[in-house]
Amino acid sequence: MKNIFLLFILVACSLTLAAQEMGDILIKNGTVLTITDGIKENTDILIKNGKITQIGENLSAGNTKVIDAEGKYVMPGIIDAHSHIALDVVNEATSPVTAEVWVGDGLNPYDVGVYRALAGGVTISHAMHGSANAVGGQCETIKHRYGVIDPEGMRMKDAPRTIKFALGENPMRVHGERNNIAPATRMGIEQIFRNAFEEGKAYMNAQKTYASGQSDFPPLYNLRSEVMADILKGDIIIHCHSYRADEIYMLLKVLEDYGVKKICFQHVNEGFKVAPELAAYGAHASVFSDWWAYKFEVYYSTAYNAAILAENGVVTSINSDSGELIRHLYHEAAKTQRYGGLSDNDALKLITINPAIQLGINDRVGSIEVGKEGDIAIFENHPLSIYAIPQQTIVDGVVRFDINEDQPDMRLDVDPDETIPAFYEAETHSHHGEGDRCMQDVYEFLNHNHKH
Repeated sequence: MKNIFLLFILVACSLTLAAQEMGDILIKNGTVLTITDGIKENTDILIKNGKITQIGENLSAGNTKVIDAEGKYVMPGIIDAHSHIALDVVNEATSPVTAEVWVGDGLNPYDVGVYRALAGGVTISHAMHGSANAVGGQCETIKHRYGVIDPEGMRMKDAPRTIKFALGENPMRVHGERNNIAPATRMGIEQIFRNAFEEGKAYMNAQKTYASGQSDFPPLYNLRSEVMADILKGDIIIHCHSYRADEIYMLLKVLEDYGVKKICFQHVNEGFKVAPELAAYGAHASVFSDWWAYKFEVYYSTAYNAAILAENGVVTSINSDSGELIRHLYHEAAKTQRYGGLSDNDALKLITINPAIQLGINDRVGSIEVGKEGDIAIFENHPLSIYAIPQQTIVDGVVRFDINEDQPDMRLDVDPDETIPAFYEAETHSHHGEGDRCMQDVYEFLNHNHKH
């Protein structure tokens, strides 16, 4: 019995190591869309130990695994700056400020949504909780290493810390309408931010006073205040759920008052109205391509939003906020060519280098360059074409999706003979307390129309 137990431990350890392996691959003869250094025809990419070591023609590497990409397009792995995959029931809706919580405590490496994202060429996503709290918890940047057996294998090691904030109806509804506590209004949301920053500032000052010897006692440890202090220090990037221009501008003024510069607005449907102000502040924007009017505060937007923001100098990305939309972010990026006339490269930046900048990982991923991590997506047909089909998705030099080699049952998490209602997801998310609640009203709207 003891020997069996030891064998189990050894197998588990070996699987963990294998799941986090850094691979060696030689990609041959592809049309390489580097993003930062133009298009390279008939070009090879050599990945050794998970890193890109050479880019050029007629490369060779002994017995290294070879992928023939002749006639195909090779681009950096797609990055989703706003995702909820690998998470479930992740709104700590008990307080308008929950900076102490962290989605990394709830990562699910078995979520088949990760595999489906890989099938769309997505190699990295920003795992976020929902938008119940004005100041929510910390998020996690994850690598799509589908097949790992523990959450540690999902984490992008040393990626900058991020935190979720939220404006508008979500925190107002959850706290003001449901629990009769602040914030019940948009004015109240501003004061939640200011109070939280004041608490963080006081905590940080108390730490400094103790460290300098001016006090004999350190402040009573408080993780919530510690996180707020870290935001003030510039150690955490804010990602804020937002829609209306007035609220976006309000938060800019609050952040300016507290000297906080690291901010990426999520959704930011009315960002086009304040694009110059966002650019001047150095704020980033992660948007939908053409999704709005699913609730009152998102009544007005435009499919030109991404192009207007980008052309005003705002670092802009297109995200999914959806386990389904994440599979075709390349199509979402292509829409900016119809609505805004962006070039091929500028459109692809929206799903590669720009979200990498927003997550603080652009020195590691987001473009095909020597020294960067071996995250690659290979397409049949140009990725901005309606006929684009992802063929292989590579993470750290390891093939994690292969359209021709993967077993069909890797793509299933239900009985293939089971009948699934057309609005299964809408019905699931409409129940009180379930789902991420970030896009709650979308599901309720769809469910209502399905029934009527």
